[in-house]
Amino acid sequence: MVKDAGILRGDSSMEEKVVIILNEMSEYLSISQMKKLQEVILKTFSENEAKKQEISNHDFLKMFLDAKKIEGCSERTIQYYKVTVEHLLSKIEESVRKITTEEIRAYLADYQKWNNCSNVTIDNIRRNISSFFSWLEEEDYILKSPMRRIHKIKTKTVVKSVITDEGIERLRDNCMEKRDLAIIDLLYSTGIRVGELVNLNIDDIDLEGRECIVYGKGDKERRVYFDAKAKIHLKEYIENRTDSNKALFVTLDAPYDRLKISGVEIRLRELGRKLNLTRIHPHKFRRSMATRAIDKGMPIEQVQKILGHSQIDTTMQYAMVNQSNVKTAHQRYMS
Repeated sequence: MVKDAGILRGDSSMEEKVVIILNEMSEYLSISQMKKLQEVILKTFSENEAKKQEISNHDFLKMFLDAKKIEGCSERTIQYYKVTVEHLLSKIEESVRKITTEEIRAYLADYQKWNNCSNVTIDNIRRNISSFFSWLEEEDYILKSPMRRIHKIKTKTVVKSVITDEGIERLRDNCMEKRDLAIIDLLYSTGIRVGELVNLNIDDIDLEGRECIVYGKGDKERRVYFDAKAKIHLKEYIENRTDSNKALFVTLDAPYDRLKISGVEIRLRELGRKLNLTRIHPHKFRRSMATRAIDKGMPIEQVQKILGHSQIDTTMQYAMVNQSNVKTAHQRYMS
């Protein structure tokens, strides 16, 4: 039936689709109409196929990253996608339209062996690669993602530690700068992300109402609340500022630029090491806030809203119930 299907040689699935269309229409169309339909289908498919063949792996990746930017992904997330996919394409040197499931499986296994990394790291890489190929499939650049048969990699559930009340007091007592004290109290009482923290402007803060507006993932706006200690330390910090930068947190020295994520991370890590506190980083404050809220009886749906999670399952992962509270509850109800 399909005499000129050589145009689509190498894509047997496409040939099969053309045959199905023509066979379905044969009882409704005359021979001349069937010939014309065949010409149009083959011409359209072959043109589309030629255009797709001309796109390089580099261009596919650029289009994918542009799509993620439009979706509202942060620069950090986009960079992670870029590095992950670029590394894959440097090891499998062929068109993304021809990469197979087996090749990606072998790549992930080799990557874990070369870098001696955990299942958690490999699963993160798998998710990034899967996102790339799912986008290619959605945009009709490939018929089926080779990642469909590569499932989530099993990882151990690790109960991550939180910052204790004593730990927070020690951090506060050893802050030499009003700015750092304000950062610690704002992170601890609001549970905001470090990226949200550094993007705050002075005008975003309502000291009297003890609340502020933050812009989370995907530029979603939400209102968060801070406690009396955070209000006092924020007020003192803002009133002692001598620069004119609109950013809430700036560098300690001129030209007083907006503080970056790395600046907050380094500052907190150094302070934690000085006090022999284990792994002090911004995200630990977020997890600590969620855990405290759950332990004190705040409904999980409210914690979800404060943290800005779209899925409640994510909130449950953050809010690891304090083990000492589990012990107390067991003694109360089971003894």
